[in-house]
Amino acid sequence: MGLFDKIRNEFVDIIEWVDNSTDTIVWKFPRYQNEIKMGAQLTVREGQAAVFLNEGVVADVFQPGRYELTTQNMPIMTTIRGWKYGFNSPFKADVYFVNLRQFVNQKWGTKNPIMLRDPEFGPIRLRAFGNFSFQVKDVTVFMKQLVSTTPVFTVEDITEQLRNIAVSRGMDAIAESKIPALDLASNYDEVSALIQQKIASDFDELGLSLTKFLIENISFPEEVEKALDKRSSMGVVGNLGAYAQFQAANSMEKAAENPASGGIVGAGFGAGLGAGMVGQMGNIFQQNSFDGNNPTGVGGAGASSTPAGPPPLPNSVAYYLAIKGKQEGPFDHEQLSSLVMDGTLNTATLVWREGLENWIEADKVSDLKGLFSQIPPPIPGV
Repeated sequence: MGLFDKIRNEFVDIIEWVDNSTDTIVWKFPRYQNEIKMGAQLTVREGQAAVFLNEGVVADVFQPGRYELTTQNMPIMTTIRGWKYGFNSPFKADVYFVNLRQFVNQKWGTKNPIMLRDPEFGPIRLRAFGNFSFQVKDVTVFMKQLVSTTPVFTVEDITEQLRNIAVSRGMDAIAESKIPALDLASNYDEVSALIQQKIASDFDELGLSLTKFLIENISFPEEVEKALDKRSSMGVVGNLGAYAQFQAANSMEKAAENPASGGIVGAGFGAGLGAGMVGQMGNIFQQNSFDGNNPTGVGGAGASSTPAGPPPLPNSVAYYLAIKGKQEGPFDHEQLSSLVMDGTLNTATLVWREGLENWIEADKVSDLKGLFSQIPPPIPGV
């Protein structure tokens, strides 16, 4: 430092801090050899506190306002120093400004899933993240515990420690709450309040105040979420048996509509399927048929508790056919009649059904002989 700078610093008697940053918590006032003149002007702005340290020990603390440094407003420093050279003599002291505003939107989150015991799922792993806000509550405690003689102390110097406190105490509070994992999303406010209450004492030990603690999300690992999605889908479907029948009926109908799936045989199959579906629909309408005594079909004195028609016929024997060297089927008796009429099935066609050891000609099966008697004989002379 040059001679001019030294002389200029001797006449500096205004002590203040204009904070241009957004993350500085503590800033040390730069003073040549830390010499402060008695009678100097101290300006402490709103949201600040000025701390005088004597040999590393907190002496006097000034709240927002403008002060002329005298023995009246510096009782501790005056007692320590004695001022044997007069009240206007310089004294050595470290002057720190402490930012008292809130530092908001500080992120916290679990680095890895935390293992918890859930009353519904048993042992599970959860991830959680959110944000919190804090501010300096006790200047003296904060200076002693964290700052000491550090010239500049920023949010970055402490956020890692605060995040660890938030995660450790926070997940412990979630476990103690006994709230089922699936209900946590609807209780974020309640859980946040529990966590804030639990970790407040840890912040107090550092001279800080936890002003806000928020949970943004609590989630399962990806594989657990996929399993829950499947479980939710099953719940939406409801009756799985009815859903499976509906899916099977759609698949068979689409197969019958596809000409490439078997040509004439596919058409015969589609016809049989259509007849079967019509029969099923007929049964449904019969169960809900109207009569003269109950034209609405909804209930009342004229409503019948039993079906109007007979129950459906039992399933007939299904046969497989060997057509052009390929197996086709199975076909019921009604479908086989259609195939006989269009010439696809004849007496020499090989057939098989359950109970037969080998394929045999159709006219050797007693169940099928009646089908061929329906075919008229050839016209004479043609």
